[in-house]
Amino acid sequence: MASASSSLLSEEQFLCSICLDVFTDPITTPCGHNYCNICITDYWNSSDVCQCPLCNKTFCNRPEFSVNKVLSEMADQFRKSKQQRQTSSTNPEPAESDEVSCDVCTETKPKALKSCLVCLTSYCDAHLEPHLRLAGLKRHKLIDPVKNLEDILCKKHDRPLELFCETDHMCVCQFCTESDHKFHRIVSLKEAYEGKKAELGKTEAEFQKMIQERQVKIQEVRHSVELSRKDADRETANSVHVFTALISCIERSQAELIDVIEEKQKTTEKQAEGFIKELQQEITELEKRSSELKQLSHTEDHLHQSFTFINTPPPTKDWTKVNVHQSSYAGTVKTAVAQLEKTLSQEMEKNLHDAELRRIQQYEVDVTLDPDTAYPNLILSEDGKQVSHGNIKKNVPDNPERFSSRANVLGKQSFSSGRFYNEVQVGGKIAWDVGVARESINRKGSITLTPNDGYWTIWLRNGNEYKALAAPSFLLPVREKVQKVGVFVDYEEGLVSFYDVEARVHLYSFTGCTFTEKLYPYFSPCFNNNSKNSAPLIISPVNHTD
Repeated sequence: MASASSSLLSEEQFLCSICLDVFTDPITTPCGHNYCNICITDYWNSSDVCQCPLCNKTFCNRPEFSVNKVLSEMADQFRKSKQQRQTSSTNPEPAESDEVSCDVCTETKPKALKSCLVCLTSYCDAHLEPHLRLAGLKRHKLIDPVKNLEDILCKKHDRPLELFCETDHMCVCQFCTESDHKFHRIVSLKEAYEGKKAELGKTEAEFQKMIQERQVKIQEVRHSVELSRKDADRETANSVHVFTALISCIERSQAELIDVIEEKQKTTEKQAEGFIKELQQEITELEKRSSELKQLSHTEDHLHQSFTFINTPPPTKDWTKVNVHQSSYAGTVKTAVAQLEKTLSQEMEKNLHDAELRRIQQYEVDVTLDPDTAYPNLILSEDGKQVSHGNIKKNVPDNPERFSSRANVLGKQSFSSGRFYNEVQVGGKIAWDVGVARESINRKGSITLTPNDGYWTIWLRNGNEYKALAAPSFLLPVREKVQKVGVFVDYEEGLVSFYDVEARVHLYSFTGCTFTEKLYPYFSPCFNNNSKNSAPLIISPVNHTD
């Protein structure tokens, strides 16, 4: 009967609200609540008053108890039934080494689902159930499972660290707020967490920004290394080209010197062979005459012997002053070395300029002429690559950008950093200007082409007078007529350089310039001078020779 009754009752009716376990020797207080005998006794022994833990009813005198036999039997039956159910059910899997295990289970330690900050105990699914059902336990603070719950206890008061002191930036318990942190700003851990979470989010965003900046910097460094590698490869190729040319020059000079020495030796040998041949001829004649004399000395014909004048020697050369000229090669070698030094110097200068031009040609930019800046008499091609001077003044707006007194025109493209290079064909002309100009130059009235006025240019006048328009102007020592001019600008270095592209020769450089404005390519075909100077200036693509 008891067993049947117990199966109809809930587990809550057989649990002591103090120990949270099935009743052992249950008693009933005068207010009608049931407790384990030892639980209520210990509870009142630790208190100054006798008060029911559930309804808080106070008793003036401690009641005398006797065990509730019926409830005790029912509790025993329920305990046995519960043990049977637990035995028959599948044993829970033990917690992994890195998981929090249940503190109540004694044999197999299953994984804990929650930890209680009031009980300071971690519970598995089975032992957590009372906290989810009983009114008194529902008020307990449950958190995700935590190992070493003692670490979240106040060391001083042995209470959970549920609050946060913003004054001292530390976690505290309720008792701490009434003592050491009494007048400090105290907030809940949740509020402190939300605040810290927001700060962490902001800090994380800053970290992400710093990471991105550094990733961008890494790309910049890698790009710089790549550019440096390309420059190194290009300079290596140029150096190989220069030194190969110098080595070829040395080998050619050496071969020529050896040819000269061998030719001199051949001349000496030929002269010696002629002397030897002539001497041998005289020896042969003298031996012949000697033989005849011997024969006469043995004849008995005195008459014949008296009229024969064979004792007269044949005609011969006086060899005492004849010597083979021994060539001196010291002068030959010295002359050859001196000539080699001169040739090497010229060759080296030529190849260095060639290598330099190859390098700066890598900074080629596409330049087209700006018709809004062109002098009214100038004729521009449709593609904006050619300009010449015409006899007819066109009806164009006199806008501020247009040149009104000189046959000038600027490129459309402007540059305010880095390096840039372009080439202009100037062949067939007797006058022209080429260079760069800053944005704020004077374009009306009298114009002076000097760096102080914003122009960095060179020009040709009278067909053979080349000048760099510095202050003062500088006459350029050009050997051959320039056909194509290369213009290179390094904005940061303050450098404007000009090259004779066909001859691979450096013409002139403006150095130490200070650029603070945009720079524009500058061109002037000059006046056509009755068709004597009618050929156009042509912006041409760079021919990247190997």
